[in-house]
Amino acid sequence: MVKPTLVDADMKAGEALLSKLDEIKFDVRAAFWFYMPDSEEWRLIFASPAVDKKGPKEAYEKVQSQLPELKEELEQDYELSLQNISVVSPNDDLVKLLKAAIKTGPGVSPIRFTGNVINNVFIEDAYIYRVV
Repeated sequence: MVKPTLVDADMKAGEALLSKLDEIKFDVRAAFWFYMPDSEEWRLIFASPAVDKKGPKEAYEKVQSQLPELKEELEQDYELSLQNISVVSPNDDLVKLLKAAIKTGPGVSPIRFTGNVINNVFIEDAYIYRVV
């Protein structure tokens, strides 16, 4: 099967949502789109200490609260939903793996990371905004 393409609208939506989370002071240590070859889908992943401190439900609620406002700013036919988003701990294995290879600093530093191996783990494709 052909791998789905991460399009410009996806990349802009991810960056816009990250900016909204920054505005409300939601601590995001890593943010990136990651291609999941097993399910053949792209996931927008946010790593936040809030997952460890307050639980995933509250972290997802923070992200969800920003989606209606985000929809107004994006292209009318584009919608980002929690169905495409994962909120994980900064101690998540994938986050730690990426952090071993990339550190961007606290802002937004888009990096396309395709066909790379980190610690013997193949990363087919990722679009990284932040890894601190």
